[in-house]
Amino acid sequence: MGIFSRKETPATPAATGPDLTALSGDYTIDPAHTTIGFTARHAMVTNVKGGFHDFTGTLHLDGTNPGRSTASLDIRMESIETGNADRDGHLKSADFFKIEEFPTMTFRSTKAEALGGDDYRITGDLSMLGVTKPLTIDLEFNGIAKDPFGNERVGFEGKAEILRSEWGLTWNAALETGGVLISDKIKLHFDISAIKNA
Repeated sequence: MGIFSRKETPATPAATGPDLTALSGDYTIDPAHTTIGFTARHAMVTNVKGGFHDFTGTLHLDGTNPGRSTASLDIRMESIETGNADRDGHLKSADFFKIEEFPTMTFRSTKAEALGGDDYRITGDLSMLGVTKPLTIDLEFNGIAKDPFGNERVGFEGKAEILRSEWGLTWNAALETGGVLISDKIKLHFDISAIKNA
């Protein structure tokens, strides 16, 4: 089932079936059933995971013209959480996210495409710390459902990787054994549930 723009060959154009058309509309991301997380390598030997718990987002799915599908996300940096209060405080400080100066991180899509099956890719602008750079997220479409309260839902899982230094996140500490305390590469992961607007 295609949702975003599908790569086609001239001989086999993709058809838009009624199930695809039925998905068309505007959706609001449900924060109670959505996870926005990240993983960083710590001390070169283990992973530290965290996430954000205060965010808003929208999707626009266009079944008639899938290339017009869009996504937007606004994340409150105050809501960062890694399971350790001291570490969370450090991440909110001037060494990292400077949340008093830059309270919000945003994503605005600029392109969406289908890769085949339930696999998709969305590209957009990720803005944090006053820096905006492109981000590409690989997505898997998990399907559609109507919940017991009558809400029409769509679900996606996504993953991406960034180099935090490209957004000005450069704080680190050297290890006596070589290497650094925190990896430059950060893995992002998304579990998204969105409700169709009435």
